[in-house]
Amino acid sequence: MNKKLHAILKILDRSATIMGSRDLSRQLKMHGIELTERTVRYYLKMLDRRGFTTVFGKEGRRITSKGRGELTSSRVSDRVGFVISRIETLSYLTTLDRETLQGDVILNISFFAKKHLKEALRLLSPVFRSPYVMSDRLVMAHSGESIGSVQVPQGQVGIGTVCSVTVNGIFLKAGIPVASRFGGVLEIAEGKPSRFVSLISYEGSSLDPLEVFIKSGMTAVSDAVRTGSGQVLASFREIPVVCLEEAKKVAKDMAGKGIRGILLMGQPNKPFLEVPVGLDKVGVAVVGGLNPIAVLEEKGIPTMSKAMSSLVEYSSLTRSTELFR
Repeated sequence: MNKKLHAILKILDRSATIMGSRDLSRQLKMHGIELTERTVRYYLKMLDRRGFTTVFGKEGRRITSKGRGELTSSRVSDRVGFVISRIETLSYLTTLDRETLQGDVILNISFFAKKHLKEALRLLSPVFRSPYVMSDRLVMAHSGESIGSVQVPQGQVGIGTVCSVTVNGIFLKAGIPVASRFGGVLEIAEGKPSRFVSLISYEGSSLDPLEVFIKSGMTAVSDAVRTGSGQVLASFREIPVVCLEEAKKVAKDMAGKGIRGILLMGQPNKPFLEVPVGLDKVGVAVVGGLNPIAVLEEKGIPTMSKAMSSLVEYSSLTRSTELFR
């Protein structure tokens, strides 16, 4: 698949609505690809023939499940570094105001079969009372409903959890630059972060590392919640030494308002949780937004996740205490 076909599929995959050649032509310019509407229609016919898109009269096209499969498998070299690029883009687009708790935040969106809903609610309740979630708010939707720009498939339940990249956005708005280095598995011992036991670099990955760790069975989030010892999903970030005190103030303010994503901050120029830091940098451990989903997988409930999936107004999310009564 060439770059232009791949870009068209990527745009269709991210769209919640049917798209025509005019809209696609405009969107392609954001990818650095200049195509006329007529040329876009030519490429769409190619995608139709391969079964990657389906036609909706004069309205346009929508990607098919076969198209999504092709998008996942093709042009892997183009997707190396995709994760870090997505993190940087979404950090900038986060608009949450810490005073009013209004504005857009990033959600991870996951799906599981509707038949598991009752059991899932039972399992998720203690997780959202623990330190291992980004926020005490989430959203849950059923078949036919949407979470942000993502529609919940037939027979599934969708759950949107606040993504850890939201921390980057909040810090950025406070004038604190953040470097996202690794997604990892963090060992918890007696209720405290002990060390990172697995890491995957964001810059060299075409997949979200936390999704990989979940599907590989490398987490023990339920143990950490229940006993205080286990292995949770977390990210390793760095901030400049000169921003440390301000970062602590922002983190304290966030935690007081239900956004408790920062597990621990390190010391200037010292290895952090057995990971070396850069010159004049401080390590920061940020809780993984997919920890609740890891618990479902650990207990035998199959899930499908899309990390860093959609921007949603934070005030529209539901408090976990209301959902898990």
